[in-house]
Amino acid sequence: MAASLREYRARIRSTQATKKITRAMELIAASRIIKAQQRAAAATPYARELTRAISALATYSRVDHPLTTEPEDPQRAGILIVTSDRGLAGAYSSAVIREAERLTEKLHAEGKEVSLFVCGRKGIGYYGFRRRPIARSWQGFSDSPAYDDAREISDAVIAAYMAGQSDEAVETETDADEVGPIDELHVVFTRFRSMLVQQPDVIRMVPLEVVEEEEPPEDEEVLPLYEFEPDAEDVLNALLPRYVESRIFFCLMQAAASELAARQRAMKSATDNAQDLIEKYTRIANQARQAGITQEISEIVGSANALADTSAGSE
Repeated sequence: MAASLREYRARIRSTQATKKITRAMELIAASRIIKAQQRAAAATPYARELTRAISALATYSRVDHPLTTEPEDPQRAGILIVTSDRGLAGAYSSAVIREAERLTEKLHAEGKEVSLFVCGRKGIGYYGFRRRPIARSWQGFSDSPAYDDAREISDAVIAAYMAGQSDEAVETETDADEVGPIDELHVVFTRFRSMLVQQPDVIRMVPLEVVEEEEPPEDEEVLPLYEFEPDAEDVLNALLPRYVESRIFFCLMQAAASELAARQRAMKSATDNAQDLIEKYTRIANQARQAGITQEISEIVGSANALADTSAGSE
């Protein structure tokens, strides 16, 4: 019984140490979520104005550009999958991968070849373990992405897309020969709805679909008229890559906030479970201690009665 009591006390100490770790990780994730939301809010005005400029350019000009032109017979599709670099975030990465797998099956059913562009060690590990080829991969910034990271990804996917087009390509910093050409690009990421709701989402990045990310204010009027210098085509060549960068950066920030929220929720659940285990082991240890005391008392009483009977028999 003493050995059993020592075992439960050791389990209590071990669970208490685990609880401290999970509680600390919960607090860290909670503090970083606020920063991620602030960064997303700070980038929103730039993305909105860039979207308005692209919309005005597409509305008031008739310039054909590879990034805005639908291929006649698309045969190759790219998928950019945004996962996490670290675990302990519940089903965050697995939900994104499941959504990507559904999209891959859909594209294969349409007769398209699929190239994978993966962000995050979890996604890289998943496809690497299954020996699935990855066109390009990035890691190390899933919970705190920078705009330079979005630019690097944008350069790679635009270069791959332009390699599959016969029209004149825009200039990028990435060699298009590094990856195979694609005719369209889809992005699979987790959209941050609230602290309790994060949903895997799929958007088609190119060919470009210019969509406002937020509802315009009620007092906002029609799009303003722009003068394009030197001409609309040059402006489009300069703005469209920036627009893709902005959209990818938006996806990365949404994914970062979702990852931190999922990690906070997972760590809170782990902390609560640890507390439940501590209470359970404490209760069992108390029962074992009480059972040991009762047994000792019974043995003492039994010994005293035996001695009393022996004394009475000798008299």
